[in-house]
Amino acid sequence: MNPMNSKLYWQGVRAGIPFILVVGPFGLLFGAVATEVGLDSIQTMAMTVLVIAGAAQFAAVQLLADQAPVLVVILTGIAVNLRMAMYSASIAPHIGKAPNWQRMLMAYFLVDQSYAVSIVKFDTEPSLSTKQKVAYFFGSMTPIAPIWYGSTYIGIVAGAAIPPSFALDFAIPITFLALVGPSLRSLPHLAAALVSVTASLLLADLPYNLWLIMAALLAMMTGAFLERKLETRHA
Repeated sequence: MNPMNSKLYWQGVRAGIPFILVVGPFGLLFGAVATEVGLDSIQTMAMTVLVIAGAAQFAAVQLLADQAPVLVVILTGIAVNLRMAMYSASIAPHIGKAPNWQRMLMAYFLVDQSYAVSIVKFDTEPSLSTKQKVAYFFGSMTPIAPIWYGSTYIGIVAGAAIPPSFALDFAIPITFLALVGPSLRSLPHLAAALVSVTASLLLADLPYNLWLIMAALLAMMTGAFLERKLETRHA
């Protein structure tokens, strides 16, 4: 790795380090909750390593605990993670020239935290080369991924010993508030957020957490509609 790529990599590492404060408790909580609903350690770690998406994993284990149909569990996980499709479309122009194996790894490691810090860096420094952007992206996940895996395992092993007074579930809303808050800078983003909150409250009584799927779909439709309207007006 040349000096400039190395510099960008370590900048990414520094950008990812603060997320340890929420990823750690998030993983501990998931490990504990997953074992409480009946998943064994292998199943829990397999979900953590293969899915690497905390919100979707929590939604899935809650539905499994409610004995929801498998199809509903799958659809809920897809709905929660549909934002990754938007992340991919947003970041693709920056890393489209990277080798296939790098893009495959980046697709795996594309999570809320890595996207949030990377897209800001790429947009504010458009002169960065593809290699430099790739280095920064992987740097941002270097402190996050091991903590996510490790804290999940600790949650599996020691979950029952974690006092409820620790209230580790604080990590979930704080994580998403920290990630979503700074992005609410345009009318489509604000409208999508408002629709998602309103729909979640109005549809909260739907069984099997179907309100989550409906709220996500309605929010994305609202944001996409307004973005298209604004683009047409500007054109």
